[in-house]
Amino acid sequence: MKKILKGDEVIVITGADKGRRAKVLARSGAEHLIVEGVNVAKRHTRPNPMANQPGGVVSKELPIHQSNVAIFNPASGRGDRVGVRVLDDGKKVRVFRSSGEEIKV
Repeated sequence: MKKILKGDEVIVITGADKGRRAKVLARSGAEHLIVEGVNVAKRHTRPNPMANQPGGVVSKELPIHQSNVAIFNPASGRGDRVGVRVLDDGKKVRVFRSSGEEIKV
């Protein structure tokens, strides 16, 4: 089970964007995430009149490894680890490790 999913609010715990809080936009592969406003690269592009694209500087979010982020716990206001609990009916749910409460998506 993937512990961090699209739409989760995370805190970056290491790297140039350390301390930034943002939403996960997508998963990129098995272990990478695209996080809103984190790990942004700028690329200078030439205009392409055939594709009706203007030139200029384009900002793009690049993937970040999931070990560099922690899911945000609104109860404590800090980053937290994620655990998995199996319910009585066999369904798996994600829980915060510190409090044991279920993570709402």
